[in-house]
Amino acid sequence: MSGLARALVQAGRLTMPQADALQKAASAEKVQFIDALIASKSIDSASLASFCAETFGYPQLDLSAFNPGAIPSGAIDAKLMQAQRVIALAKRGNKMSVALSDPTNTQALDQIKFQSEATVEPVIVAHESLLALLASLSKSAEEALNELAGEDAEIEFAEEEAQQPAAPEPQAEVEDAPIVKFLNKILMDAVNLGASDIHFEPYEKFYRIRMRVDGVLRDHAQPPLAIRDKLVSRIKVLSKLDISEKRVPQDGRLRLIVSPTKTIDFRVSTLPTLFGEKTVMRILDSTQAQMGIDSLGYDPDQKALLLDAIQRPYGMVLVTGPTGSGKTVSLYSCLNVINKPGINISTAEDPAEINLPGVNQVNVNDKAGLTFAAALKSFLRQDPDVIMVGEIRDLETADIAIKAAQTGHMVFSTLHTNDGPSTLTRLMNMGVAPFNIASSVILITAQRLARRLCSCKQPLETEREALVAAGFRESDLEGDWKPYGPVGCERCMGSGYKGRVGIYQVMPITPAIEKLILANGNSMQIAAQAEAEGVNSLRRSGLMKVKQGLTSLEEVLGCTNE
Repeated sequence: MSGLARALVQAGRLTMPQADALQKAASAEKVQFIDALIASKSIDSASLASFCAETFGYPQLDLSAFNPGAIPSGAIDAKLMQAQRVIALAKRGNKMSVALSDPTNTQALDQIKFQSEATVEPVIVAHESLLALLASLSKSAEEALNELAGEDAEIEFAEEEAQQPAAPEPQAEVEDAPIVKFLNKILMDAVNLGASDIHFEPYEKFYRIRMRVDGVLRDHAQPPLAIRDKLVSRIKVLSKLDISEKRVPQDGRLRLIVSPTKTIDFRVSTLPTLFGEKTVMRILDSTQAQMGIDSLGYDPDQKALLLDAIQRPYGMVLVTGPTGSGKTVSLYSCLNVINKPGINISTAEDPAEINLPGVNQVNVNDKAGLTFAAALKSFLRQDPDVIMVGEIRDLETADIAIKAAQTGHMVFSTLHTNDGPSTLTRLMNMGVAPFNIASSVILITAQRLARRLCSCKQPLETEREALVAAGFRESDLEGDWKPYGPVGCERCMGSGYKGRVGIYQVMPITPAIEKLILANGNSMQIAAQAEAEGVNSLRRSGLMKVKQGLTSLEEVLGCTNE
């Protein structure tokens, strides 16, 4: 006899023959005792819930007053929840409130405790209400996906990017209509939000999609965990990757046709993790490079120095900064300025992120032997005027690039260093001779991206001492200006920021700095000389953006050192 039947008999709510008959009926119909009890109408759901709460000393909850949207996602495995007929109502720290209608079902409580490693706190609910809520929660992954996807998105992929790979795969795996519709919606959402990256992240009990907007990752959707493999397969097909290979990372790209006049490229990277393949899509919008240098945020004097350097007949211009600081956009904006019919421009990148008509672009391929150094050697036999190297990573590449700059070519490249002065010492540490650096490098631009304040910004009352501590000079504080801070509105989705603005240190290599390089000067000596010549540090440039009301002091302090 079940524990619930025994409790009802002891309380006089059922006779022993009634309990035995209900037990036999439940066994014959292969249902639980509580189902047979409610079906017999010996006691109604509400009365049974009140009896269980009083007898076993557990709190009681009316599920009709409970918001299903508050149920914590993935707290209990979906199969366990349906099999044992329990629902996690809330989770606070290591405690989880669990709704059930039969408190004698200790097996369910033990399984939940083992799986979640949480202290389970039972809450009694009416049996029929519990079954109704479970039914609503058990909708298929397809139904949930259709709800997330909404209406069909008008979307088209370039034909050459959507070819089926040779590896066999069931068509249902990659052409499932809800999957196709859902991925289309995610891609269009990313484009409309101005996102730079989309992250598809599988975990043990849930699946998460995040987007990086204005440099900050934001949760965007949590589709059913069951779709993770189908979604990755769909992305792989569009990116011409091997959908049968799930053990090693893969890289690819796809092209999205937004309109007859605009296409957007996505660089795709897959990575095997503990619970499936994580996929990251980098959004590459070629229109960014065609907006012009004016839109990047250079101060007038910095812009004048940069334009003067890139229009010289030969030399090297270096752009430095961390990953995601906009170096590629800056370089392509410079190329766009000098991209004229009379100039031959060649670029070597890993991979080419922005398509610029009139520029000969090469993707390096280390496995095939097409390294940066090999591409550079080949460029020099192709009658170039301007060469762009995606990144100087080693001494061989640096040596060839510098020799190209010394033999009548303009060379653009990037380095991963913190600022302008440290770029010069980095080249020395790589093994480049100081006299080669001094005779070839003509300008270095270091940059960061700070979030731009939305139009809802408001002036802040800030202590003068705090502004001085941040790096403002006394002369900067003259007048009645105030720094602005974020507020939040519908346009910026409550963040207070919309878009980003560049913070730059533009350092020309003057004769005085050349002497320091030839004397093996360190980055501190070079920085001091640059400052004496009027070159603003990254922090100083950022503070000027604060004074102009373009960004907040908090943003500048967060992305620059002093």
